[in-house]
Amino acid sequence: MHLALAAIPALLVLVVLWKWRADAAQGFIALARMVAQLLLIGYVLVYIFEADTPFIVLGVLTVMVIAASWIALRTVSQLRGALYPSVFVSVLAGGGLTLALVTQGVLVLDPWYEPRVVVPLAGMIFAASMNAVSIGAERLFAELDRGVAFEDARRIAMQAGLIPITNSLLAVGLVSLPGFMTGQILSGVSPLIAVRYQVMVMCMVFGASGLSAAMFLTLVRRYPFVGAPVEA
Repeated sequence: MHLALAAIPALLVLVVLWKWRADAAQGFIALARMVAQLLLIGYVLVYIFEADTPFIVLGVLTVMVIAASWIALRTVSQLRGALYPSVFVSVLAGGGLTLALVTQGVLVLDPWYEPRVVVPLAGMIFAASMNAVSIGAERLFAELDRGVAFEDARRIAMQAGLIPITNSLLAVGLVSLPGFMTGQILSGVSPLIAVRYQVMVMCMVFGASGLSAAMFLTLVRRYPFVGAPVEA
C-alpha cells in the first residue's frame, strides 16, 4: 500500500501533460509498461538465477540488445526499418565490449556467465547505449534537416548523446548517490568499497554510451538518405 504513494508525483506529471495537451497517453502507457515489465522480469530473474546456465544468460542478453536497439529508434521512428541494423550493431558492439571487459577483466567472474552479476550489469550497459544512440539519432537528423553539414551534425549529435551520462558524472557524490552505491551501503557494505564499485559502473556506462553513439554516427553516414530532410 505504501508503494502506491510513490506514484503520486508521476500522476501529477500526467495531469500536467494532459492539461498542456502534451501527449499524456504516452506517459501513462510508459508507466503502465514499466510496472508490468518489472513484475514480469522479477519472475523471470528468479528462473534465470535458479537455472544458472550460460545459454539462458546469452538468450537474455540477446533479447536486451534487440529491444534496446528497437527502442533507441523511437525518436526517429520513420527511419526505424532502415536504421535498425546499424543501431543493433552499435549497441551490441559498444555495450558488449564494455560488458565483456567489466565482467571478465575487472570482476573476473567464475563462472563467466554468473547470472546475478552479468544480467544486472548488462541491463545498465545496454540501457546507457540505447539512450545515447536515441538522443544522438534525434539530434543528428534534426541538425541535418536544418542544413548543417554532416561532420558538424555528427559532432553535435555525439555531444547531445552524452549529455545524460555527463551530467550524472558531474553530479555524482554532490547531487546524487547512485542507486547501485546506495543499495550496497544499505546492505552493509563499506562506503569505500561501494565507491569503488560505483566508479566501475560510471566508467562502464560512460564508455558504453560513447562507443555505441560513435559507432552509430559512423555507420549512419553510408545511408543514401542521410543529409536529406526527414519527413515528419
